[in-house]
Amino acid sequence: MAITSANQLELLQTAEAVAREKMIDPNLVVEAMEESLARAAKSRYGSEMDIRVSIDRKTGKATFTRARTVVEDDMLENYQAEMTVEQAKQYLDDPKVGDVFSEEVPPVEMGRIAAQSAKQVILQKVREAERDRQYEEFKDRAGTIINGVVKREEYGNVIVDIGRGEAILRRNEKIGRESYRPNDRIRCYIKDVRREPRGPQIFLSRTAPEFMAELFKMEVPEIYDGIIEIKAVARDPGSRAKIAVISYDNSIDPVGACVGMRGSRVQAVVNELQGEKIDIIPWNEDAATFLVNALQPAEVSKVVIDEEANRIEVVVPDEQLSLAIGRRGQNVRLASQLTGLDIDIMTEAEESERRQAEFAERTKLFMDTLDLDEFFAQLLVSEGFTSLEEVAYVDQDELLVIDGVDEGTAAELQARAKDYLEALNKKAMDHARELGVEDSLVEFEGLTPQMIEALAEDGVKTLEDFATCADWELAGGWTTENGERKKDDGVLEKFDVSLEEAQHLVMTARIQLGWVDPAELEAEAEADEATEEEAEA
Repeated sequence: MAITSANQLELLQTAEAVAREKMIDPNLVVEAMEESLARAAKSRYGSEMDIRVSIDRKTGKATFTRARTVVEDDMLENYQAEMTVEQAKQYLDDPKVGDVFSEEVPPVEMGRIAAQSAKQVILQKVREAERDRQYEEFKDRAGTIINGVVKREEYGNVIVDIGRGEAILRRNEKIGRESYRPNDRIRCYIKDVRREPRGPQIFLSRTAPEFMAELFKMEVPEIYDGIIEIKAVARDPGSRAKIAVISYDNSIDPVGACVGMRGSRVQAVVNELQGEKIDIIPWNEDAATFLVNALQPAEVSKVVIDEEANRIEVVVPDEQLSLAIGRRGQNVRLASQLTGLDIDIMTEAEESERRQAEFAERTKLFMDTLDLDEFFAQLLVSEGFTSLEEVAYVDQDELLVIDGVDEGTAAELQARAKDYLEALNKKAMDHARELGVEDSLVEFEGLTPQMIEALAEDGVKTLEDFATCADWELAGGWTTENGERKKDDGVLEKFDVSLEEAQHLVMTARIQLGWVDPAELEAEAEADEATEEEAEA
């Protein structure tokens, strides 16, 4: 079929019909047609020729032209698509390198194979345009809720029709007991939108904590308006969830607003989540208060926070232990997710036993090291003394407040403690010397003889060795592997060296060795401070 014999308007009508059906720009379809016709012309005139096709957007007339580019003499490679400046003078006035000379050529006859090839080019271009349009439409909708219709289920994954494309709800993103049939309506959270070779992939979720937050935003106008903010969400999908909220208007109760009149608002969310029980908790800046709220309905007697380890100990009455932990640990697990803290729960009896054990251990320490009787050692522990260093170096007035302790007794206690510590220090230093510790480490300020001994036992024997240590290797820390927090023991951890103190010691060693310039450190600190101030502003 020759292009000239076809109805020229038919090209435009076809382009508009395809564009309307696929919801893409008609120009993209016309450009695909131009490319397909150019390929067919090349197969007729020769693949080395630069044949270009232009379709008039009003009349539909296709114009075939042969283009030849002007190149330098020594760059001429393709005689069919290029020509030298000298050759170009036959066609152009004052030709320059880079100029293009075009001449019209007769339209080609479209054979069956050429027509099939043209069709494939058009379909490919249309598919690419459709994918781009779909990605551009949905990339900014990630993090929102969308309604769709179930099309089919493949290996447990649900394929959802979302209007202008398809999305996938993976098996692990479904609420456990949910099942869907074709044409069921479904509401999901758009978790991710990715551009992939086979087209944009839209991943949905019904188990994401953000899904619940978005549902509350739809049901509670105060959240949508920003008067109430959802600070944290923790879910055990399909079973139970906890959501922490705060109100920025003192006249509005955040929990009451989320519950609604007779529970209407929260019930709407519960129904959407297949009966998932939801605890709505008031958020609080104080971690201990927030945790007490998060462990509801259990009552909490005492909270002890270890900020450095990001852990928290909670003491509950004996009869409240099972309620605090929850079925299969659900309540404490959700509270941990909500607060971002590792929670250890113990009963009042267990905490009392631990306190008694610590009391007995410290009493024995003072009895053995200071040669005291049990009663006097217990007095020291009762007054809050926990170590020999505290007894040796505390202000004497703090010892005089103990019943039965006068100045002479206080002085004797401190002398005994200092003598014992000096003996310990000498023994530790002698052992460290035997292990090969060098003077550079011994003379480094900030390390006690026991610390030097511990470092030597770990193979750190010089100031250079010490300077290569990481702060967490000295102070210890926590790492997360496969979602579980694991303890990393530090060489100096038993001496209560914090991460900041370890960092300061290591940096001081590096400065003494000349590895680090103090001026550069100060400049970096000032730059970081300026950045923080800009961020706050």
